[in-house]
Amino acid sequence: MRVIRDNPGRQLLQSSIVTIGNFDGLHLGHQALIRLCKSLAGSRHSVAVVTFEPLPAAWFRPDAAPARLTSTRQKLAILSEAGVDLVWLLRFNQALASTGAEDFVQSVLVNTLSAKTIVVGEDFRYGKGRQGDIDSLRRSGEKLGFGLHAVPMIDIDGYRASSSNIRECLANGDLEQAAHLLGRPFRMSGRVITGRQLGRQLGYPTANIRLAASPSPLEGVFAIRARWSAGDWHDGVANLGTRPAVGGEGFLVEAHLFDFNGSLYGKRMEVEFVKKLRNEAHFEDIDDLVVQMREDERQARLCLAQLNTE
Repeated sequence: MRVIRDNPGRQLLQSSIVTIGNFDGLHLGHQALIRLCKSLAGSRHSVAVVTFEPLPAAWFRPDAAPARLTSTRQKLAILSEAGVDLVWLLRFNQALASTGAEDFVQSVLVNTLSAKTIVVGEDFRYGKGRQGDIDSLRRSGEKLGFGLHAVPMIDIDGYRASSSNIRECLANGDLEQAAHLLGRPFRMSGRVITGRQLGRQLGYPTANIRLAASPSPLEGVFAIRARWSAGDWHDGVANLGTRPAVGGEGFLVEAHLFDFNGSLYGKRMEVEFVKKLRNEAHFEDIDDLVVQMREDERQARLCLAQLNTE
């Protein structure tokens, strides 16, 4: 899969089926768009995904941006696994925000990607001030020679598969429903860094992953599974947040892996969140904290043992 950043200033493809969007989470709705692209492309056309970094909402409202469901690295990995040929990470900046709908179609879809068909969700909007919609995109296609497929939203058990609904599920601790909408368990990844070693002193060594600046859609203590270097999954328990119990600062994943001995520093770890056990809490007494950690471990082991026998 080719990854293009910013504006290449040249034609990238001879003939393509294109889908456009934020694709945060790559949920079931996004997956439906990509499957349709691949079906339409066959062996004759390339499948191209146009997405944005940063996400438009984060550019317009940096202090109130919605939590990211997938990092850029995760997004690219999922798109590669889906069989996409080219991903264009289009930098969202003032110039792009000021680009009119017709100019966007001409420069991005036609001149650069040679689009034969555009595949988007039925609520797709584009161009300066979100002035472009499905009707204007269809008219552009009639004029410039590309087709259009507007795909209806997907509902799962009465829940619309959307990034905002998934964020709401995660904020409420409903990891099961979030997984239904994502089509997979919710995961985060990052590189293991050196921590304060407090967990090791208390008998609970942790692998610490500092998250990006974007706010997290989750917070609390969770039963988890974790892996690194595409290896086997390891059961564990993790605190995700600011760690008020130990006067922590900054958002961090602290993952304690059951029955594991070894160094993980510098490794890129993927953490799968299975069940929320409780919210973060502050403990005045370190002994009370250890008692709670033991209870968290007990609950996490029970939860994961049940999962492993299903």
